[in-house]
Amino acid sequence: MAMAAQEIENMIRRAIPDAEVEITDLAGDGDHYAARVVSETFRGMSRVKQHQTVYAALGGRMGGVLHALQLTTAVPN
Repeated sequence: MAMAAQEIENMIRRAIPDAEVEITDLAGDGDHYAARVVSETFRGMSRVKQHQTVYAALGGRMGGVLHALQLTTAVPN
């Protein structure tokens, strides 16, 4: 079962309202995505904590409905 890119983006934005989110379907199969998430919320967080925050926003779908997510996080310039 695949997950739509828009659904991923919506979930991240609900959890991190100020986030700029870009989702790319890497394989065209709805299972392998890349996400770039930029948010002031990440300021002062380690990269690991930033990624954990995004994964938490996805509500446990990683490894299930969402097979793979190449994740890049950053704070705004």
